[in-house]
Amino acid sequence: MRIGILGTGVVGQTIGTKLVTLGHEVKMGSRAAGNAKAAGWVKAAARGASAGTFADAASFGEIMFNCTSGMASLDALRQAGPKNLDGKVLVDVANPLDFSKGMPPTLSVCNTDSLGEQIQRELPMARVVKSLNTVSAMVMVDPAIVPGDHAIYVCGNDTAAKAQVTDLLEKSFGWKTVIDLGDISAARATEMLLALWIRLMGTIKSPKFNFVVSRAP
Repeated sequence: MRIGILGTGVVGQTIGTKLVTLGHEVKMGSRAAGNAKAAGWVKAAARGASAGTFADAASFGEIMFNCTSGMASLDALRQAGPKNLDGKVLVDVANPLDFSKGMPPTLSVCNTDSLGEQIQRELPMARVVKSLNTVSAMVMVDPAIVPGDHAIYVCGNDTAAKAQVTDLLEKSFGWKTVIDLGDISAARATEMLLALWIRLMGTIKSPKFNFVVSRAP
């Protein structure tokens, strides 16, 4: 499968490397062609990896991952080109973290709206699925590094798109428990979970953790 990734940071590179390892063709997009981080990733990932602009990646991918910084996501997606994303599954991994006042960051949008919803409104023809934004990059692609049966979430307005993403999470990334939270408005909840996630990471001194959903019989 041809997969486009928007963003050259740790999340984009980790997901891209995993997908290339599984035999997919992956194009990483950035603001300008020749981005040093993207070029370095292509060299390291080797076969199946390529890089270009946001628009190049969006045009290339059959399925897309938004791994840009949350506060820059809408601008990056505009540069990618709405027409290039029409009808495509867009997995939104970003969180709207605002670091302008230092640590811990706040959310630039929450409670009555979310980044996931903003992206769906910006790209009404894209099939946005919010997922993977509640764990660190290494856990996203290798959940087995955290012992036990822990959960990842999906939400979005398109049932078939969520099913496709769930299949990828289970078969390609190894997730055993994928919980469908409903429509894209549920992104408010998963994005707001980051406030707790960041505090926990600081307390336990590790990003290698996740939340377990335990239900009484």
